[in-house]
Amino acid sequence: MISPELLRRYPFFGGLDDAQLKALAMIADDLDFDAGTTLFESDEAATGLYLLMAGSVELYYVVGDPADPGLRKEFYASDINLGEIVGISALVEPHRYTSTARVVSPSRVLKLDAAALRALCEVDARLAVSLLRQTAKTAKQRLHDTRVQLIASRLQLQGA
Repeated sequence: MISPELLRRYPFFGGLDDAQLKALAMIADDLDFDAGTTLFESDEAATGLYLLMAGSVELYYVVGDPADPGLRKEFYASDINLGEIVGISALVEPHRYTSTARVVSPSRVLKLDAAALRALCEVDARLAVSLLRQTAKTAKQRLHDTRVQLIASRLQLQGA
């Protein structure tokens, strides 16, 4: 458990009341990770929603051959900024991570237990709406960033 005041500092939790922040604090852990640690792997069951408080984390998109699990390649997708969440699959069905998150420098994160988080959302519709609204904003921003990277890559290939 963490202090609800810690959550209050971050915009992702900005629309929540004291009782909701306390409920989330009860299912959160404050964790430290060394560089090189993998927070989660692509296609794993989503066990946590993470908030980056210090350090750096990168997301990788993994491409694999379903017929040969040994054939896979990771492609850098984006950096997670301080105060941002990662692991949004914890809130979005089918609750399987769609990327791999790796710690680049020693980092401190809050981890909210995914199953407990979904259970809280089932009994508190206002909490669910607020968290899903923030999750949608995050997903939309990451999609925009990916489109910018794609355009830049295409322009580079065309020699522009």
